[in-house]
Amino acid sequence: MALKSTIYKFDVNIADMDRHYYQQHSLTLAKHPSETDERLMVRLLAFVMYADEALQFANGLSDEDEPDLWQKDLTGAIERWICVGLPDEREIRKACGRAKHVVQVIYGARTADMWWTQHSKAMQKLNHVSVIHIPDTEALTAVAARGLTISFTIQDQQMLVSHAGGSFEITPILLKT
Repeated sequence: MALKSTIYKFDVNIADMDRHYYQQHSLTLAKHPSETDERLMVRLLAFVMYADEALQFANGLSDEDEPDLWQKDLTGAIERWICVGLPDEREIRKACGRAKHVVQVIYGARTADMWWTQHSKAMQKLNHVSVIHIPDTEALTAVAARGLTISFTIQDQQMLVSHAGGSFEITPILLKT
């Protein structure tokens, strides 16, 4: 018998002063049986960084031909393709052929650094790819809960994350824009 996804419900308040985006979202995320809390929360963080009315969670781990998040225009063309993790360069090139802008969010300090060292030259050659490193995810992972109210305040590319138990900061590192 196959394991089922675990459903997480998030009430997310976003105050992004860099993009002048102020919105509240009620999100339902399915955590794949093979997915960690860390990856789930980094997917949520990726949503927050690019939040838009048209941004949606895709099948990601369940479907190799879909990203973790995508934003489509009214014609169905993919405007933004967002993936979380440490993919093969070939997968990023394939995404470049399908979307106007590709965002790769990497996490996990040591393994992400090794991935970037190995793939940075190839990434620099791709015109419409951004690579963002989330170096410290411990505090974000610690707040993972199936019902969570969380707020993100973004200013000067720094994030203040607030929840019922307190707050902490996350500073994404833009490796390639």
